[in-house]
Order: sequence, then structure tokens, then C-alpha cells
Amino acid sequence: MRNYLITDPKIKMAKNVEIVDMPVIITINKFDEETTIALKEKMSLSHQTDQPVIPIIIDSYGGSVYQLLGMVAELKSSKKPIATIVEGKAMSAGCVLFTCGQEGHRYMAPEATLMIHDVSSWTHGKIEEIKSDAKESERLNQKLFRLMAANCGKPTNYFLDIIHEKGHAEWYLDCKESKKHNLTNHVGLPEMNTKISVETKFGLI
Repeated sequence: MRNYLITDPKIKMAKNVEIVDMPVIITINKFDEETTIALKEKMSLSHQTDQPVIPIIIDSYGGSVYQLLGMVAELKSSKKPIATIVEGKAMSAGCVLFTCGQEGHRYMAPEATLMIHDVSSWTHGKIEEIKSDAKESERLNQKLFRLMAANCGKPTNYFLDIIHEKGHAEWYLDCKESKKHNLTNHVGLPEMNTKISVETKFGLI
């Protein structure tokens, strides 16, 4: 995403001058506790500015499903529209978060890649523990795929059925195929222009 600051020629920037209310742009590379906390802090800051949209740039191989769900809850509580942008890759949890951008505000670079797959289960131990973990993985799997379907305006089992047809293999999508399934709204990166101006008035007060 390209971010431009446009200043009025009448403004002379000095070292002791601080520009306030600059737009907040959030970048997600990992899905861990530290990133989730940072996301919440930046979301709070973004609501203190006058920016109309909150851009979230995603470039990630994925990560924790539970941290992803925490981020999703934060985005859903936003009072401002969320724009999600993929510049390189949005895989696994990254792809799910990408679909949380508002309809009409999901952007993907022409060279970017999405990847969708089933939730992984890595439990080792007693049989009952493995069964319990497998049950939880299936619950999360259904939840995430149905979340993506709802975000993209598709029937509930739309992505679940496609993954099943593909034999539950990892599904890689370029921008063209992503747009076909309404994961992506726009091929290309957006621009954000911030204009700072000075207005001088002369007259009786």
C-alpha cells in the first residue's frame, strides 16, 4: 500500500513541530500473542484519528488459530470500515483474516498468493487426548471456513465443499482465482493520501 502525506506549501516543517492525528496503518506478519496485543492497541489508536478506513496489510504464512480468532473479534467490533491488503502472501490464518476486510475493501497485489487449508492438529499422548484434540480441530475448521464464507457472501459450506473436493490438500490461489471466489475485491494496491492544510482568515472576531 502506498501512503502519501500532502502538505500545504504554506506549512514549513520544523524539528519541534509534531504532526498529530496521522492515519494508523496496521501490518500483520505473525499470529501470536504479541501481534494480537499490538493489533488491539493500534485499533484503539486508529479510532482516535479522523481516518475513514483502517488499513491492515497482511504478509504472513499463518499461525495460531486462537490468536486469529482474537484478531477477528477485534476487527468485528471496529466502528470504522476495515480494509485488508495482501502485498505478498496471506496463508492459513492470514487468508482468513484477509476475508475480514469490509466488502469492497479487500485488495490483493497482482503477484500475491493466498493459501487455504484445514486446521492442523499436532497432539501427541493418550488416545483420549488425541480424540479430544481432533474434535476441537474439527470445530475450529468448521468455524473458520464458515466465517470465510459469510465474509465473502457465499453459502455456509462453500469453502468447506471446495476443500473436500480437493481432497483436503492445501489450496493456493492467485489474484484471478481469488477474485473469482470473491475473496478479493480488487487486484492492485490502494493509496492513502493524507492532506495537511492551513487556512488563514482575516477580519473582525
